[in-house]
Amino acid sequence: MFSAAKASWNGNGARPALSRPGVTISAPTSTNKRDSMNATYRHLLYCAAATIGLALCSTTDAASLPKGIEIGCSAYTFRHLTAFEAIEKTKECGGDVIEFFLWQKLSPENPKVILNMDLPDEHIAALKAKLKATGVRAVNAYFNNAPFQDKAGAEAGVRKLFEFARTMGLRKLTGEPPADKLDLVEKMVKEFDVQLCFHNHPKNPKKPEYMNWDPKYLLSLMDKRDPRMGFSVDTGHLARSGVDSVETLKMFKKRTLSVHLKDVKEAKSDSGDLPYGQGIANIAGILAELKNQNFHGHIGVEYEHQSDQLMDDVKFCIRFMREHLGAK
Repeated sequence: MFSAAKASWNGNGARPALSRPGVTISAPTSTNKRDSMNATYRHLLYCAAATIGLALCSTTDAASLPKGIEIGCSAYTFRHLTAFEAIEKTKECGGDVIEFFLWQKLSPENPKVILNMDLPDEHIAALKAKLKATGVRAVNAYFNNAPFQDKAGAEAGVRKLFEFARTMGLRKLTGEPPADKLDLVEKMVKEFDVQLCFHNHPKNPKKPEYMNWDPKYLLSLMDKRDPRMGFSVDTGHLARSGVDSVETLKMFKKRTLSVHLKDVKEAKSDSGDLPYGQGIANIAGILAELKNQNFHGHIGVEYEHQSDQLMDDVKFCIRFMREHLGAK
């Protein structure tokens, strides 16, 4: 068993401690000018210590997760790579599911092909084969608002999006459709039996008209809507907006359909990502609340910011989720 000790993130490459009863393994940190180790050397020491620590930890596998909860990655974490490579990285990090985003390059072999709702049949077949070969399941896809841009053809565009979801076997779609198009979205949700997960981004003082950061406003959008319409709760964006994610989950209840799980350093719109348990988002509390609500859906690690330690961070986050969600 391991847990992440609460610690300050000093931005110098240090990583959180891993511990079990009687064993604590901490990342080395620089405390004064006499510390001559550079960031790379410190990171190598951490990786070695973490490997030993995780070897001592008991394994919490997918079978021990509460029924209905799936964990994995948002492909956006690996947006510098192709969708095929994001699938591979998700598997390597210990994830079971992936949420695509619909403007990523498809594969190293086809870098000019974009994964979106216009993906040709032969590439859809190749994508499904890749998923099957790796054992990762695609459960969701994040879309932009391109289908809504042509007001006259909006219904045809949204229908095509939902048809793509059904063809790919996706259970959900995530995005921020215009509020005045929610009737159209609801029509497609009912027709295709694909859930709509409305997403939130941070509060932006330069755009006071943007209200999707506000949980009360979001909840008002779903008033009397089909129960298959709800939210993709982004905990990092809530924290960046100064909003409590646990209280938001209590407010949303069964309207929470998926989670982009992030921890961040501070309540600022551009705050960087941190490994779980090291920031202000109260990740342990979020996972406890989801478990308490008998949440059914997927929880994805999503990093907004890239770093040389990305894979180590994502692996840590997935193990953190397995530990905190594991059956007791």
